Amino acid sequence: MKSTRKKPRPVSVDAIARLADRGKDVSRFFTNSGKIMPPIQRVNVDLTAIMLNELDATAKELNISRQAVIKTLLRQGLDRHYLAKSRARKGHSRDSR
Repeated sequence: MKSTRKKPRPVSVDAIARLADRGKDVSRFFTNSGKIMPPIQRVNVDLTAIMLNELDATAKELNISRQAVIKTLLRQGLDRHYLAKSRARKGHSRDSR
């Protein structure tokens, strides 16, 4: 015979907050396996129509959102910048020997 015990339903954030407000121990609801993300900050960027069309075409080609394309390309550009900066620093220190 199968077990008829029901799985416990997830507890809402509001319910956990109410327990905490009443001074109850809520540590059982947290596993410390999550990652704390910094808050998102919105920015406005002015783009030419041509750039916007290129972004939209790339997004369609990759089947992702325009925002995802922008974030991906920006991340790649920043990574290349930091790598070049790091390599330049290492090359500069060799020249000074």
